[in-house]
Formats: sequence, C-alpha cells, structure tokens
Amino acid sequence: MSFFGKMKEGAAKAAEKAKETVEVTRLNAQISSKRKEIEKLQISIGESVYQAFLASDLSGSEETVVALCAQITERHQEIAVIELKIREIKNEKTCVCGAELAADTKFCPSCGHKFEIPAPKAELAEGDEAPALEEAAETKLCSKCEAKLEPGDRFCGSCGTSVA
Repeated sequence: MSFFGKMKEGAAKAAEKAKETVEVTRLNAQISSKRKEIEKLQISIGESVYQAFLASDLSGSEETVVALCAQITERHQEIAVIELKIREIKNEKTCVCGAELAADTKFCPSCGHKFEIPAPKAELAEGDEAPALEEAAETKLCSKCEAKLEPGDRFCGSCGTSVA
C-alpha cells in the first residue's frame, strides 16, 4: 500500500472514530438526563409519602407512589437500551465477570468464560500487509492457537487456553 493510501486509510479511521465518539457522548448525555429524571421522581415519591404522613393516612400515597415507581422502572429500562447501543457502537460486550471485551472475543481473557456465538473475525484483505515483525516479537502468543495475547491476559481470547 502506498504512503498516500495509508494516509487516506488513517484519516478515514480517525474520522470514523470521531463519529463514534460524538455518538457515544450524545448517548451518555441521554443517560445523564434519564438519571436526573429518576432523581426527580424519587423526590416526588418522598414528598407524596411525607404529605400522606402529615395527613395521618399513609395509604393515601400508595397509588401515587406506585405510579412514580413505574415511571422510574421505565427510565431504568430506557437507560439499559441506551447502554446497549453504546456497546454496539464501541463493538464491545460484557463478560459474566464484568470485563469489557471486543465483540468478536471467543473466550474472556480474565476468567476464561466461553462465548457461544462469536462475531466473525476480520481477515486480511488482498494487498494488506501483515503486522510488522517488530510488533510480533514484542507480542505474547497463545501456546495452543498462536493468537495475540494482551498484557494481563490469563486466558487466550480465541481458544480459552490458560496463559500461565
């Protein structure tokens, strides 16, 4: 690939990354807004219960409290949907151990959990150059499948073999 071709590819990747960052920031702002709505609803619950207490009839606030709690549950569900969109944009998934991983990871490098349906890996297109030898020399590889290991990995992300 020519120098200018590499520059063009790098600029395209940077533009895509910037677009992702803007979208993630917009979605995080929506999450923040939903959390503020939840706080306001919780305050309303407290006010309703207190007013019922002053009237010596706590059962009188039950209907209002139930309705406000339902609205809080809706906001939590909306936040979960937005967080899922963020993971899709970042091409990530969360392991059962809580680790954030690339969506195409087959095994968690922290706990070894196997993911049932991995996304297909991108292959080198014709004309793409292989990684530099210097990078390969510094990178640890799995003893079983020779997949690249990241520093701190205790299990191979491709085959699940223990690194130790």
